[in-house]
Amino acid sequence: MITGLAARMAERAAADRRLLLRRGAWTLLVLAVLAGLAWVLLFSPLLALDAERIKVDGVADPVDPATVVAVVEDEVGTPLLRVDTAEVAGRIAEIPTVREAQVSRSWPDGLAITVVPRVPVAAAAATDGGWVLVDADGVQVATAAEVPEGLPEVTVPLTSSEETAPALDAVLTVLGVLPEELLGQVAQAGATTPEQVMLTLDDGATVRWGSAEESELKAEVLAVLREEPAGVYDVSVPRTPTTSA
Repeated sequence: MITGLAARMAERAAADRRLLLRRGAWTLLVLAVLAGLAWVLLFSPLLALDAERIKVDGVADPVDPATVVAVVEDEVGTPLLRVDTAEVAGRIAEIPTVREAQVSRSWPDGLAITVVPRVPVAAAAATDGGWVLVDADGVQVATAAEVPEGLPEVTVPLTSSEETAPALDAVLTVLGVLPEELLGQVAQAGATTPEQVMLTLDDGATVRWGSAEESELKAEVLAVLREEPAGVYDVSVPRTPTTSA
């Protein structure tokens, strides 16, 4: 009886060892698979960024697609999972002509880049001649020898930066909210102070805009007022606008 009990205990011990060995083998197999997968994703050239697979969407003048791609070139050859898409997007957004950028992985070895270009809304006279084209944020987008058709000239006080910056900011804020059709009618925009924005339209009419506050409402009111010819449109108080010859 003792011999039979010892034999059963020995069999159970052997079964336990076999179970442990099988579990150990499966654990090693799983670890090997995970290690292989990690190597493929993080170190293998199989999923590394291919220069031919960098796709840029949303580019338009003045954004140069080659300039965008050049920012990403140092990531070529890096496994896609190790490419910091947020950091790359931040570097692309530093391009003066780019307002913002989004970058996403395009498996197995590409990047999809979408850029929002900065759109010029006005031209300001450059100190060395020519014109500087600026967007609604006051960022220089490009330069030009002549004012491009459809862009208004900006005039602000140049006596000091304390006066120039607020006045320019107010003018650009106004121009930035104008509908495209209305913006195309503006020949000149200026301000002596941030509260005294004035627009000169291409037909010679003057628009007294006032401050940049409620500019969206003022733009809507002006669009309605323009249905009737006038020499002066005053939308500085948009709920009680006036016109005069």
